[in-house]
Amino acid sequence: MQRGGGLERDLRYTAKPCGAGGTVTHGRSTGPRRSAGPNPAEYSTMELDAIDLKILGELQRDARLTNVELASRVNLSPSPCLARVRAMERSGLIRQRVTLLDPGALGLNVNVFIHVSLENQRREGLDEFERAVIAIPGVMECYLMTGDADYLLRVLVRDTQALERLIVDELTRISNIKSIRSSFALKQVSYSTAIPLPIGR
Repeated sequence: MQRGGGLERDLRYTAKPCGAGGTVTHGRSTGPRRSAGPNPAEYSTMELDAIDLKILGELQRDARLTNVELASRVNLSPSPCLARVRAMERSGLIRQRVTLLDPGALGLNVNVFIHVSLENQRREGLDEFERAVIAIPGVMECYLMTGDADYLLRVLVRDTQALERLIVDELTRISNIKSIRSSFALKQVSYSTAIPLPIGR
């Protein structure tokens, strides 16, 4: 992506989710770990142990598990298992639990990647675009990018007519847009909502 002076955007902007907040980080453990798991504040200063990772893995596979079922799968009794889950929820490590729907069953069969370039990359222009695009139904993901385009959007729509309406009636009405290029996905080869977890701990 080129600025007015021909310089490419700093790499720290690569693939930044639009409107994203901070991330949760974990440092080194500085003391013994209780079997029931740490309190919320400890998650900012301690590494996750093997049991924490097992809990997260099971919940990512099936968030409908009851606490008793989850405890059984990670070889804990229910009380300490629940304490660990609650601590990770309060710390923000577990952000939320959702139900994943089948897009095809709802007629949303067209996956489109849209590259958007802006006229300028001043902070106020970026903020304005991000506020506008987040409010558009059908925009599943939005990233601020390096390279030729400023933003990459993933859009899920019913058909090409719906895509045309989204581009003409929504995207092109946002100020400061220089160009819009779209590419259709022919086939979804792989898709996962599960975050990769460290192994071997």
